[in-house]
Amino acid sequence: MEQNDTKRLSRLTAILTLLQTKSLLTSTELAKKFGVSIRTIYRDIRALESSGVPILTEEGKGYSLMEGYKVPPVMFTEAEANALITAEKLVLRNKDESFVKNYSDAINKIKSVLRYNTQNKVNFLSSRISFWRDPNQGSTNYLSTIQVALTDYRLVKIQYTTPDKNECTERLIEPFALYNTKENWVLIAWCRLRKDYREFRLDRISQLITQDETFKPHALTLSEYYTQRMEGHEKYNEWLQRTNSLVNNA
Repeated sequence: MEQNDTKRLSRLTAILTLLQTKSLLTSTELAKKFGVSIRTIYRDIRALESSGVPILTEEGKGYSLMEGYKVPPVMFTEAEANALITAEKLVLRNKDESFVKNYSDAINKIKSVLRYNTQNKVNFLSSRISFWRDPNQGSTNYLSTIQVALTDYRLVKIQYTTPDKNECTERLIEPFALYNTKENWVLIAWCRLRKDYREFRLDRISQLITQDETFKPHALTLSEYYTQRMEGHEKYNEWLQRTNSLVNNA
């Protein structure tokens, strides 16, 4: 999702929430609150109206919701809920604190209408996804499928092209976490072929099939994984330094 689209989605949600809690809102008030032009607010109101929201316009006074109108309960699919959580992670990197707060408030309201089981899954996914930098548009069709497999603890079979040898291998993996490096989405998973955690760039996966078989949840947290990974790099660097020292002193 483009960042501009994410901003507009959060603003539309916040405007609708405000209209439910206040009897009358002016375009000037809304423009000032969200830091946009009055023309942008006009477009937002039209977008809400076109989606079926009965907004009443009182000339010279402002906007209100038709009396008795309430936003109907929203039923999100698991993949849709995961998409919202992924967008939230991106929005939280924004430098505008007021915008972040408004989006977070909107997301919390959305979470409140999710089914209990879905709430648990999206909270779990939130702890297993991270952005290292602001991402560009990556080329992958598997992010949503992997997110569902991750929260449902389902094995995934992939055809993966290794970056070093450029060979395609078949792997049976247990999805563990996801992160974005700006250029690519990367899946951290337990590889049953290598019997260890491995990282797979999603753009190098040519085929992905979710299996019926489930796996036991990983006791390791994402932060613990990163810590172990850094410790591994430090030990390797220490070994390399000692090796180089022995060679130089030989």
